[in-house]
Amino acid sequence: MQEWPSNECEKCWRKNNMEKKIRIAAAGDNCVDAYSDGNAYPGGNPVNVAVYVTRLGGESTYIGAVGTDKYGKIMLDAIAAKGVDTSHMKVLEGNTAVSQVEIVNGDRVFGDYDEGVMADFKLNAEDIEFLAGYDMVVSGLWGMCEHELPLLKEKGATVAFDFATKLDDPVLEIAIPHVDYAFFSIDDQGEEEIRTFMLEMYKKGPKVVVVTRGEAGSIAYDGKEFYTYGIVPVDVVDTMGAGDSFIAGFLYAICEGKSVPEAMADGAKNSSVTLAYAGAW
Repeated sequence: MQEWPSNECEKCWRKNNMEKKIRIAAAGDNCVDAYSDGNAYPGGNPVNVAVYVTRLGGESTYIGAVGTDKYGKIMLDAIAAKGVDTSHMKVLEGNTAVSQVEIVNGDRVFGDYDEGVMADFKLNAEDIEFLAGYDMVVSGLWGMCEHELPLLKEKGATVAFDFATKLDDPVLEIAIPHVDYAFFSIDDQGEEEIRTFMLEMYKKGPKVVVVTRGEAGSIAYDGKEFYTYGIVPVDVVDTMGAGDSFIAGFLYAICEGKSVPEAMADGAKNSSVTLAYAGAW
């Protein structure tokens, strides 16, 4: 049998992989931002990632809990309208998670937060089986999924997790041994300090550790070397959802078979799209 050169094998693999639709599942928290003027906007880290995956041309699903109030319907309808599968979302008796928001001198000021029915959210065996059928499963710090990550890994799932800015949260120690792609957001430390932190996190289990740094771009570490990438210049309208956009773009690229540096570039590009308009999506 003829052996193809490695570069030809890679080209062939990528061509076949690109013909298959990328499927990414998101699980965990959601929240409606309820403004004092009566407007309400759905979001939340896993929700945003799921929406951005569909924007990139992939298939996505979201599993989380909403209440039986008006905000639950707003959340469900908005996610479905973006093409995200909501077949496994749970509607529980009670209130949807809501943050009260006011605009003060043009800036968003967050007030009271009610976790609502998300406090009772938990992935069950059927959810885990369903999620494991996707190319990637994404959750985050407030997603109430950290204890189910070992079960997802047992099913063969590839797991990404957004630890946000909480570098010493108890959830980190629970979740990170079962995470393949670990994301953090750090913009108040120097690069050397960040790299030291990333090395420590890598030792806990992830295949790749990624830190986003706002205007300073991003850093990734895969156990072999550090990679850095800047930002894609854009006239910034609103920063809401920019980090989640980066995560979606990065993971989508990984699922396409791209390298870590290529994924960082795609993450930055996807983030720039979100930065150019008002609101997360």
